[in-house]
Amino acid sequence: MRYFWLIPLLLSCCFPALTFAQNSSVNSAVNSVLQQQVDAWNRHDLEGFMSGYWNSPDLIFFSGAQETSGWQATLDRYRARYQSQGQQMGKLEFSDLNIQALSPDAAYVLGEFHLTMPDGATPHGLFTLIFRKFPDGWKIVHDHTSAAK
Repeated sequence: MRYFWLIPLLLSCCFPALTFAQNSSVNSAVNSVLQQQVDAWNRHDLEGFMSGYWNSPDLIFFSGAQETSGWQATLDRYRARYQSQGQQMGKLEFSDLNIQALSPDAAYVLGEFHLTMPDGATPHGLFTLIFRKFPDGWKIVHDHTSAAK
């Protein structure tokens, strides 16, 4: 009984095609969520962008040495930064995405974000996302974003 943890390891060694197909499916699903977020952002649809995040008080978001806990607090942070008086959302792009399946229902993503603002500014930086698969699809449960100075 105490060696059950070896079963997934042995299966992945003996059936690499199955593991590859599983990873490919996870990567495709996670990439789809990220593309939907970019599309929503570029329509200035912040709620659509936030649909890629886990709607839970347990969502964790780190940015600029500040931690935000919870879906609503993260939405409020985005609204204040990008939709309040005098703020702009700009055009969002993700690049250099490295999506790694950790299991059939967990993955992480390393990548870069690039914003092009109406005034010509180009904020950019790096992010690490942790995704989990829920009954309603893949969602970001942890976001750690670092903007370049």
